[in-house]
Amino acid sequence: MAKPNKCISVEEAKVLHDNWVGSRAPVIQQSRRGREDCREFVYSVAELQEFLDYVRDESQKQGIDNPGVRIYFGAYTGESGDQATIFLSPTDGGGSNSGNNYNLEPFNFGQGGDPPTNYNP
Repeated sequence: MAKPNKCISVEEAKVLHDNWVGSRAPVIQQSRRGREDCREFVYSVAELQEFLDYVRDESQKQGIDNPGVRIYFGAYTGESGDQATIFLSPTDGGGSNSGNNYNLEPFNFGQGGDPPTNYNP
């Protein structure tokens, strides 16, 4: 299989991560009273493939031929310790102007780094 067109280099990924840590992490850390928040989440390939298969198959049943997935930031409160999370939301198309497909359920519960793991090749 060929590498997807939208892959970026390891170096570009490091710059993006360093930019995020330098510009956003300090503000988040300050609001969490000095405690670092999650900023990376891990899903197995099998988990992601299962979700993508669900989105593809259920979307096709709805007549959606080119579904997408939008990634949202979220936050737990209460017992979960006010930690960041992400969730993946099915969309009704693959483009940036597509709407969310609220007939399908979002995907959550990845493993967040606590403390975070830096992208540091």
